[in-house]
Amino acid sequence: MKTFILMTKLSPEISKHLKERAQLGRSWLEQVKKKCPEVKFISHYALLGPYDFLDIYEAPDEETAAKVSLISMSNGAFQAESLTAIPYKRFLELVKEVEEKVSIIV
Repeated sequence: MKTFILMTKLSPEISKHLKERAQLGRSWLEQVKKKCPEVKFISHYALLGPYDFLDIYEAPDEETAAKVSLISMSNGAFQAESLTAIPYKRFLELVKEVEEKVSIIV
């Protein structure tokens, strides 16, 4: 499974309904579970800043991650940005692989 980060900004209209936020969030999560049952959520955060929420989750591929973003957009997100996350240990392995290939060429 690959790790993805979803950054979500709510639409101004949805933001007016803070009293219903918990129900809206549950509804969104139920839709994700129904349409993308293989997705495993790791963390969910409310943010201060340009985005309202950050979700870290695992999915088998980019197409599934796109579905999660599209479900967010269809549930009142003004903006939903999905990012691929590489575990730091794997990133260091990639750096080592690149350095080895560069030294072979030089």
